[in-house]
Amino acid sequence: MSRLNWPAWARPADIFDLLRLSVPIAVSRMAWMLMGVTDAIVLGQFSPGELPYVLNSWLPIGVTLGFGMGILLGVQVLTSELMGIGRGAESGRVFRRGLVGAIVMGAVLTVVVYFVAQPLFHFLFVEMAPETHGASAADPEHTAAATASVTRILSLSLVGFMISNVCSYYLEALRRPILVSVISYGGVAFNLFLDLAYVGGYWGFPAMGADGVAIATTGSRWLIAVLTLVCVLALTPALKPSPAGPADEPKRQYAVGVGTAVANVAEWGGFNLTHTISTWISLTAVTMYGYTVQIVGFCFMFYLGIASATSVRVAEAYGRQNREQTANAGRLGVAATILVGAVLGLILILLRGPLSELMVRKDAVMDGVLLAPAIAGLLITAAAMTIFDGLQATASFALRAQEIVWTPSLIHIGSFFAVMLPACYWLGLVMARGAQGMMEGALIGVFVAGILQTIALEWKAARPLTGHAA
Repeated sequence: MSRLNWPAWARPADIFDLLRLSVPIAVSRMAWMLMGVTDAIVLGQFSPGELPYVLNSWLPIGVTLGFGMGILLGVQVLTSELMGIGRGAESGRVFRRGLVGAIVMGAVLTVVVYFVAQPLFHFLFVEMAPETHGASAADPEHTAAATASVTRILSLSLVGFMISNVCSYYLEALRRPILVSVISYGGVAFNLFLDLAYVGGYWGFPAMGADGVAIATTGSRWLIAVLTLVCVLALTPALKPSPAGPADEPKRQYAVGVGTAVANVAEWGGFNLTHTISTWISLTAVTMYGYTVQIVGFCFMFYLGIASATSVRVAEAYGRQNREQTANAGRLGVAATILVGAVLGLILILLRGPLSELMVRKDAVMDGVLLAPAIAGLLITAAAMTIFDGLQATASFALRAQEIVWTPSLIHIGSFFAVMLPACYWLGLVMARGAQGMMEGALIGVFVAGILQTIALEWKAARPLTGHAA
């Protein structure tokens, strides 16, 4: 009997290495989304009508977070390269450079978001919004003011988020992701406590609805920032003297990040603008669509774990200038994404009823629509959407780990702004398909992004390794 001939990228040792790194990263990244899901669930039990204010606040907040995460990604990539050649002890200079950038960038973005919030949402919901009618139509002035209030509170968390993000990148590149997971879930527990206090009004605290969610998120992010920074300073080479790196190292660190930042702005900005479009349709549409996207976002954390682990493994091989290992690390990440996507899609279909009732009360009604069954129907489209959402993340991370910066960025811009937003507007608003049309538009956008990013990764795998960004 002939021996089974496994592909070179599917060797058991490599699969085990991917799992060993991706599972803790996915678990820790899941904490980010779990905070948002917890916020939505608690708000859904006490003030479900205020969810649109939280969702829409993520337009400026999500864009700034995505921009910061992209800029700081160079910390992970360069540290992984040093680890790949056995010089991880010299990585302190990379972390210190990233930490200074995180603090300065977070402070600047805080000021910008705080003062831009009110005019931005007045423009979107009062000046720009098309006229809509019906019991569930949003009050433009109130929607703008309430969303701006939430955004201003959330802006106070940006410095803390940037610090925790650069610390997480550094710990993961040093292959210590479990520390990040433990701290992140401590933050989730603290966030739930603050949600119950400031949204549910427990223990004598004022029930503040959407503003309470923002307070909980801000407090939790600062707690995570402090704890991750303490771990980095105490347990890593962060403070140890480092020999001078190559003259172009600072430029490379931020060059890798700039492309990622542009892509994140496109992806996160595009997705968050879909909340604006769905708000133009009705408060019922944005609530249904928003809760469904929360579940999709939770699934995305599995992919983010695979993508981050793939990025580390690709960067290590790239640092060794091993073309075959670099290509195989990317292909294994894509294969793992497809497999996980199939499983998650099946779970969303089979458990769509219980999942929808977890998000909102079973008897919750808006404008005559029972929310839970309506959300359950949207999860069928979400199941088809999730696999392509994962592919675009894993393939783009693998490309950037090889310092291919602008190709994935341009794909993201085209997919989310030139494809997804027009599709959502047309299907959801013009064709009056409501939340279902919004989900279909989002599916079209991530389908295009996922396919094109995967093709670009395979194109890169067929070419020689190069140290120049493309």
